[in-house]
Amino acid sequence: MAIPLWLAAALGATGVLLARVDYNLFLMKFFRNLSRSKARARLHGNKLAMIPVMLGIEEPMKIKDDVDAENAMTITRDQLEEMDGHDGAPLYLSIRGRVYDVTAGSKFYGEGGEYSDWVGRDASRSFGTGCRGGVDRTGMDCLSESLEGLTAAELREIDRWLELYETHDKYTFVGHLVDDPVNDILEQYEEDDAEEDEGGLDGDTKSVADEVGTEAETVQI
Repeated sequence: MAIPLWLAAALGATGVLLARVDYNLFLMKFFRNLSRSKARARLHGNKLAMIPVMLGIEEPMKIKDDVDAENAMTITRDQLEEMDGHDGAPLYLSIRGRVYDVTAGSKFYGEGGEYSDWVGRDASRSFGTGCRGGVDRTGMDCLSESLEGLTAAELREIDRWLELYETHDKYTFVGHLVDDPVNDILEQYEEDDAEEDEGGLDGDTKSVADEVGTEAETVQI
């Protein structure tokens, strides 16, 4: 029996779509959303939380800032890099500048794990685009904290991942990612020294010019 033309076209289109699916990314998002729906039900008692979350039509969950932000723990990028699970170190990652301890998920975040690329850095961009190596469609480093050029849908994906870490019953919030104050001070000293050197050079040049001018006047007399 011949297959109707419309059915053949539909099957062909489905095959093209399936061929373009990143199955690893699809499964990552599926289990992420499953975990989020369970967390929403646990925290808010909403037994129907799974349906909108799994369909991607859920209302965004607002992440509350720390009540005592001034006393909240801060982590520099250098310190974050050291939290990679090696030599007994915990596993930390950062998303939108918020650092989480994901050591409990070492099977996934440890060396060789599916999510190991996110450990020891703020890779917010990767959470939004799904790109975890090289450069993305905009030509920027995938494993970057920059959100430049991301679409509204990609920014929403980042928020979904942030919700996962914020509400997970085994992952914990550690603190905020900050620039190293020591590095800032050293950079400021270097800038000040450079300005002083430049100013000193101009002064020396003027003195030499004055001396040459005086000698020239003496010769003429």
